[in-house]
Amino acid sequence: MRLKDKVAIVTGAGNGIGRETVLLFAKEGAKVVIADFAEESGKNVLQEVKNQGGEGIFKKVNVASKESVDEMVKAAVEAYGTVDILVNNAGITRDGMLTKLEAEDWQKVIDVNLSGVFYCTQAVVPTMIEKGKGKIISTSSVSGVYGNVGQTNYAATKAGVVGMTKTWAKELGRKGINVNAVAPGFIETGMVAAVPEKVIEKVIAKVPMQRLGKPLDIAQAYLYLASEESNYVNGTTLHVDGGIVL
Repeated sequence: MRLKDKVAIVTGAGNGIGRETVLLFAKEGAKVVIADFAEESGKNVLQEVKNQGGEGIFKKVNVASKESVDEMVKAAVEAYGTVDILVNNAGITRDGMLTKLEAEDWQKVIDVNLSGVFYCTQAVVPTMIEKGKGKIISTSSVSGVYGNVGQTNYAATKAGVVGMTKTWAKELGRKGINVNAVAPGFIETGMVAAVPEKVIEKVIAKVPMQRLGKPLDIAQAYLYLASEESNYVNGTTLHVDGGIVL
């Protein structure tokens, strides 16, 4: 087992990529903290973990609230004594062209996708520094690296994640903490399901592998960066996008 006895917090764990990550991490021996604002779906994932013989807890969290995040991390430490891995997976979209993007939609995406990553990382770092080891993995996007029409807010947050990742890798590497990001392409999740079929067809046509990614494709990238196999990987952004931006 690649994560035996490790304690992993996964935000946005109630569905999609987060759910797949939790199930995979649990199979690999991790004790998982299922963190999500959606209580019902989060508890359902916890039951799935238990059904496959894994161990975990659910904690409702609003990553846009520092107080809520601090409470979530405190609950994880109280339950398991430490935090070894943080996967900053929670994210939302509120798309709109620049000339029509509402200030409220701009701020909401910033609060969840950027401030949420900051709050969660800041909250777990003291525990990791104390033990001299830890893995922090944050979700960027190809939109944050190359931009995407109608996603000023989303692209800005995902570019910000790359910048924070590189900064934290420099600050925390000497403390024994690896900080990396994953940049998914178009993945078969509820978020992408809302995109018109004609647009998806055009996207697939641009992907050399001629398909959308699956949540497991991203979860496996998280697993690599969370495992001992990536101990000398620091400050990188791993693209898992089927080659769409080549």
